[in-house]
Amino acid sequence: MRSLYISQQGCYVSLEQETLIIKQGKTVLGQVQIPHLEQILVFGKSQITTQVIRACLWRNIPIAYLSRMGYCYGRILPIERGYRQLSRYQQQITLVEQLLVARQIVRAKLKNSRVILQRQQRRQSSNIIIAAIQSLEYLIEKVDRATTVEQLMGLEGAGASQYFSAFGECINSAEFVFAGRSRRPPGNPVNAMLSFGYQVLWNHLLAMIEIQGLDPYYACLHQGTERHAALASDLIEEFRAPIVDTLVLWLINRHIIDAQNDFVHHNGGYYLNDSGRSKYIKAFVQRMEEEIQIDPEEKQPKWDLLTQQIKAYKQFIYQPIQLYQPYQIR
Repeated sequence: MRSLYISQQGCYVSLEQETLIIKQGKTVLGQVQIPHLEQILVFGKSQITTQVIRACLWRNIPIAYLSRMGYCYGRILPIERGYRQLSRYQQQITLVEQLLVARQIVRAKLKNSRVILQRQQRRQSSNIIIAAIQSLEYLIEKVDRATTVEQLMGLEGAGASQYFSAFGECINSAEFVFAGRSRRPPGNPVNAMLSFGYQVLWNHLLAMIEIQGLDPYYACLHQGTERHAALASDLIEEFRAPIVDTLVLWLINRHIIDAQNDFVHHNGGYYLNDSGRSKYIKAFVQRMEEEIQIDPEEKQPKWDLLTQQIKAYKQFIYQPIQLYQPYQIR
């Protein structure tokens, strides 16, 4: 199963029997068999025929519409993608159980951030990185003493601030300068890649959450609203550093992304342009298809990690006594 990314502008997606045809003008950019699809992500101004939409609804394939900058406007889902059964169980999770899982999520995010900095510290020592690692260790110790979700959100925010204060030390290209995290709008090309990567990963998690029948609006750490699928925001935390941040560093340090030619400055912020998005998505898919060793006898692609964690969360919903264990790197 795969995701189809329509990242170039002015594309037209039509259906011929069981095959999607992606064109830009008269040029055929690609063909994809519908049975092989898991979801479609459309960035910016491209069109999909009614026949394609109907075929996707029939096969339970969600279609997400995003801005060129990665903001998700909405999704087309089949009627049967409801959350009634599991939603009842999710609503029965107690405040204590929510707090315990929220602690697990924040602790895992802080630990994964620390590991990324520790790896860089072993390659090239930096007093800034040492200070950030020490701060993260202090915050990790405080997680178990947090008695409210609000306190945990504060620790998570403080950890992100410390982590990103040292993130620039991991960048080896003089073309890219990073002094701190800025989101709306992204203040520089590094922030543009981070924001775009988080949005792409968030949408993947949301699709997989829906496939498993979970209600994405009930979560433990983040608060859901009519426009915020909080469970995707919960589950992305453990994957930010090991998937998106490491990919951004790889793209920069290997000189795959060009600071001059792969970005556009728009409304006071920096964003990936068509070529930049194409490079990022290609590298993202390749990275997620890489196999990792999960035990001495078994490997699995990184895609499976996402599904594995969502299934683990689903098991927690059915049996809250078995607390959800987020993914942690070493």
